[in-house]
Amino acid sequence: MNINAAFPSNYIKASDLAGTTVTVTISHIDQEPVGRDKEMKPIVYFEGKKKGLVLNRVNAKKVTDLAGTPETDQWPGVRIALYATMTEFGGEQVECIRVKAPAPGRVAAPVAVQPVRVVPRRSAEVSVEIEPEFDEPLTADEIPF
Repeated sequence: MNINAAFPSNYIKASDLAGTTVTVTISHIDQEPVGRDKEMKPIVYFEGKKKGLVLNRVNAKKVTDLAGTPETDQWPGVRIALYATMTEFGGEQVECIRVKAPAPGRVAAPVAVQPVRVVPRRSAEVSVEIEPEFDEPLTADEIPF
């Protein structure tokens, strides 16, 4: 049994990301009571996902920067990347989720053909195709949150 499954949550936990960076699209933002004190917090929900992300100040600032506005009613449709990392909380190192800009989509750029001169006995021009370099972004479809 995975011990993380023994403690289910209504909201995304770092362990839900399964060690990957997941690119998601914001669908809507709600205010909900969270924690023991039932403090009202903003929750960001994503297209095709059941669980939302409880926003803290750090992640709220990053989403604001990525969306280009602090107005949450303008956030739907904004794509963000979620990843797990560590932070200090209450004097301990704990897992947390952070937000960053998503990796550029896997769009094949035009491949440049560069002439190369090979000079054995006579001149010859050879075309060489150069593979474009990119990181393939992970999709959120396989992450079960």
